[in-house]
Amino acid sequence: MHVQDALGVLPDALREELLVSFNRITTNYREGRWEPAELNAGKLSEIVYAILEGYVAQSYPLRAIKPTNMVDACKRLEHAGSSVPRTVRIQMPRVLVALYEIRNHRGVSHIGGDVNPNQMDATMVLYASKWLIAELVRLLHNVEMHEAGAIVEELTTKETPLVWSVNGRKRILNTKLSMKQKTLLLLYSESQPVDESVLFDWIEHSNRAAFRRDVLARGHKSRLWEYDRSSSTVTLSPVGKSEVEAKMLNYIA
Repeated sequence: MHVQDALGVLPDALREELLVSFNRITTNYREGRWEPAELNAGKLSEIVYAILEGYVAQSYPLRAIKPTNMVDACKRLEHAGSSVPRTVRIQMPRVLVALYEIRNHRGVSHIGGDVNPNQMDATMVLYASKWLIAELVRLLHNVEMHEAGAIVEELTTKETPLVWSVNGRKRILNTKLSMKQKTLLLLYSESQPVDESVLFDWIEHSNRAAFRRDVLARGHKSRLWEYDRSSSTVTLSPVGKSEVEAKMLNYIA
């Protein structure tokens, strides 16, 4: 059974929102991008809350709507009545509140957060998100928790990672991608500017002058990234980020 089938009771758009948000968390975690993994936890929390609210009302929204106050909204679910499963009233809402707290107050949502985002926070986000999806599968498809967990694992492990970190280097595992695509993915996997020589080494281009001229300069002209010749660094632009997220995260090796 696929997770799409297990969540078939949900409206198509709402189910798609849920799975896209979850996949972004797992992709960002896999690429070592801790801050985006945490940041997407807020969106996932809003979608899961919309599903829980729809479960109680016996009518699911077509798309998730952000509650005015997540903590208060989750507390209201506690009063849904004893006929509603405890996981809907108590357990899942409390996990949502914890995820929202990580998203808002661990340095990922606001400049000047008191704690920098790190791998431990992102790991908590990843496994809490997996638990929430598995719990929804169990709740909505009436299966045992071990079966629900297996369905979610199938969702998270069906693709080979796009970027592989090995011996201090990064490699793109899909060898069919163009140099431009490989550069975009490598920049996307980093939260800071990348030195030109590091990119050249990671991509294994055969000619450094051609790499500068045909890849870095052209991508700079297209505003996919900022190529700073004075510092020899390359920084992904918002245009490049959108390009990756819209067209490339589904590529596999």
